[in-house]
Parts: sequence; structure tokens; C-alpha cells
Amino acid sequence: MKRITLPLAAIVLLIHAFLAAPAAGYTFDYVAPAGGGCPQPGHHDLSPGASTKRQWSTSLPSQPTILTANAPGSTAQLNEIEAAISQSFDIWTGVAGTLLSASTNPNALAPLTRTATQNACSNDQGSDADGVNTICFNQSSSAFAFGVLAFTRVITADAPGISIGAGAPSTFAGEILDADISFRNDGQAQFATPGVLANRPGAYDLESLLAHELGHLFGLDHSGIWRALMFPFAPVPGTFLGRRPSAQSPDAPLAEDDRIGLRELYPDPSDAINVGVISGRVLPANPFALAAFPPTSAGEFVTGIFGAHIVALDADSGAVMAGTLGGWSCDPANPLVQFDGSYRIGHLPVGRDYKIYAEPFDGAVQPADVGNVTARLCRGDVSPACTAPLVNTNFTVRVRP
Repeated sequence: MKRITLPLAAIVLLIHAFLAAPAAGYTFDYVAPAGGGCPQPGHHDLSPGASTKRQWSTSLPSQPTILTANAPGSTAQLNEIEAAISQSFDIWTGVAGTLLSASTNPNALAPLTRTATQNACSNDQGSDADGVNTICFNQSSSAFAFGVLAFTRVITADAPGISIGAGAPSTFAGEILDADISFRNDGQAQFATPGVLANRPGAYDLESLLAHELGHLFGLDHSGIWRALMFPFAPVPGTFLGRRPSAQSPDAPLAEDDRIGLRELYPDPSDAINVGVISGRVLPANPFALAAFPPTSAGEFVTGIFGAHIVALDADSGAVMAGTLGGWSCDPANPLVQFDGSYRIGHLPVGRDYKIYAEPFDGAVQPADVGNVTARLCRGDVSPACTAPLVNTNFTVRVRP
């Protein structure tokens, strides 16, 4: 049995000042099961009795990377940072209609603990993963390339019965075994807690970036929606992305795309509101346009547009509700991925009218920004094997009356 270490999901500095804002949707980090089977989205085990372990490292860099109102190294500073971490978790547990919701499943997350270990997060190969989801501010890693402010390394089981460190054995393929978040600590970026951000215009908002990385920790990949918290580019220094969370609305910073993506991963079976589903296929007007995508190594033909963004809008308000990266389907009775242009957008609020459109993945967010999604649909060491085609961005969209 093996476990899968997913490529890093990082939030990076937005270098371009003005870019057209594409509307894409929530995407997940998939894993192809060992022995074959349909790809499974990575997510934590939130079954009754399960509790996701979490901690943060109080080892902080000596240079002023984390800017706080309290003196560096003091108990008050650690409490201030921990309060920001807790509120970032609350953003996600405040989403109604999910098993992660604090009101539905208050034991979904174990208490937030501390460790003094400097390199408490998994190393670059993930070989020292301990089964505890950890946040590190003083972790050494070669992953801090130019522009990378923070990243999350996720380790996912590709079969039941796999365990690492102090974690229990996995119960299903796709279970997240360990997810560690690391912040840049070499002095090239500073992060401010909410209380001091207004007076630190050159610092990035710690809570915004941490909440984004927690989306990866829970299994979400990047979104192409400009307003979504899971958009892969950071807000400009000195600003908070969206509205500040409050006791009445802890999930205020999220876009509907973020909320619906979380409901897809952790659906609450008692939720009777967010149960709408829209599905279909994206096909070229001229099927010969797919000639540039030959059969894969296993012989599958690409019969639809792979990698298109399918977006659902509220027909009355025009607001972007959710979307998905489409292009494939898989039948559990015949578990071979078909690249047929299929898409599915689930957990939409019912009682509304929706408009659907498709667009290529060629805006501010490029195919590489959601590489975890497409790269993990297939594996070559099972029978029947499959090979995912390249994301198709070579198509134009025509709006019909």
C-alpha cells in the first residue's frame, strides 16, 4: 500500500496589477486509488467519533516576520497569534450545511495545541509526516520559490488501512492523513495579525492567507473566481480579502464558491437547502477540433472538452454561485475515467434560477494553478490504466440567443 504526497498548493504574490477576472469554480485534490477505481477527492474523515488533529508551532523566526501588538516572544504574542489561527479555522467551521460546521459537528476538529518544535511540518518529501495537521512559521523548505508566501503540503491515502505517525489507519481512499501549512520566514514578506494590520501597510494579512491555506488543508484546490478565498493570488499588503469574520457571520470572508465546495466535500445529510445539482457535457461544435488530442496510452478517446470551466450564476442577481473544472466522468461499475466533457456542480441552493456558461482556463489562473486536479485523475500502475490529456484552452465560447 502507498500514500500519495500531493504537489504543493501555494498562495503567491499577485504581480500583475490588472487582469481580466475569469470565473471558474471550486476544484478538489483527487487521488486515483491503488488497484484501480474512480478518482476520489481528498478529504478528512469526519465520521462519528473521528476528530481532525491540529497544532501550531510556537517556534517563530528571529526576524520580525509575524507582526503583532504584543512583544515578540511573550505569552501575549503567542496568544495573539493563536487567536488569529482559531478565527481562521472558524471561517470554515462557520459554513452551514457541512459536517465541518461547528453547530452540526462540534467535535470535527480536535483542540488546537502547541508544539515548540521548529520544523514540525513535513519535510520536502513528506517522509517525516506525523499524522497531525500543523501550522509552521519557522519551517525550512526549498518550496519557498520566488513569490510564494505560504504553502500547504497534503498527504493523502490511496487505499484503506494506511497510517502515518500518530494518525489512525485510513478508512477510505482519498482520506487526508496529514496536511501541514508553512509560512515564508526569510524576511522577504511580513504577516500582520488583524489588530495591527491597519498600521502595517507593507504586511500581508495573516488571517487571509491562513484561511486560504486551511482551504487546502480541508481538500480544496485553487479557484479561478476572483472573489473566492481560494483564488491563488494574495490580496495586496495591508488589506483583508473580503469581509472580516464576526461572531454572527464567521464565514463572511468566503465566496459562495468556497462554501459550496466545502459542502461538496463534507455534506451534511440533514441539509435540505443546498441539494441542487446541475450536470451536462461540454462538446465542441466541430468534433474534428478534438483531433489534436489523440487517444491516451490506454486507448481512450477524448470525446469532449477537457478542463473547461463550467460556472453557475444566479439568474436574478448575476452573482457567481459555483463552478467546476469539467471534462471527465467515471462509472464505479466500470472504473475507467472517460474524458467526455462531463461536468457536475452540486450542493447548489434550491429554489433559484441558474445560468450556466463555459470558458477556457486561460485567464489570470492557468492550468498549472490547478495541476493537482488533473494530475491525480489517473495512474499508470493499475489495470486498466489511463492517462489524462492536457487541459484544453484552445476553444472559444459562443453565446446563443
